[in-house]
Amino acid sequence: MYGYDIYLRPRNVARVLANLAELAPPARAVPPLEITLPGGDRLVLPFTSDFKSDPVDCSTSGALELDTSLMIDVDDALHEYAQTGGPGPEPDGRIQIGYIYVTIRFESLLHPGYASVQCWAATSGMSRLFARSANVRKVFTDLTADSGGVCCLFDTGDGAPEQVCWLNGEPTEETVSGPRFPDLRALAATWSDPGQ
Repeated sequence: MYGYDIYLRPRNVARVLANLAELAPPARAVPPLEITLPGGDRLVLPFTSDFKSDPVDCSTSGALELDTSLMIDVDDALHEYAQTGGPGPEPDGRIQIGYIYVTIRFESLLHPGYASVQCWAATSGMSRLFARSANVRKVFTDLTADSGGVCCLFDTGDGAPEQVCWLNGEPTEETVSGPRFPDLRALAATWSDPGQ
């Protein structure tokens, strides 16, 4: 399945979660989810974790799993997706897309000084939408920018080169295994020192 991976300093995890919550559909059929982050910050989110609303304490765990739905402005790809059995546009011109599975690693696998937020499409149709929709890409690059992230990658999960969508404050269109970034380690080396 295709997804977007966001990398940011661990201190910005609460901010990215709050920004993600702002993209949630306004009407919810499940109770809110209370999360305790490492360091003790508490948030209430309009999502589930492993499809449950039980409180989640991440103070001793390395990861958090969320099941999300996000509201995204309609573009041609989203309009076409809605025509194939997806939800139709809301009166405000946005479409609800979900489930999007979110895995937050408080120490990313790519760089231990950074956290990662991996947002994966639940179905093949959603994966194709993730690849084709400029507005889906904009949601994740905006989320990276608004949350103080250093990098956003589009990952097809099938071994194809990742596409770099956002890097150190700028939108970009690079690929990993390209001339600038021969591998993910070279990409992570361009990020500023996480202690600063």
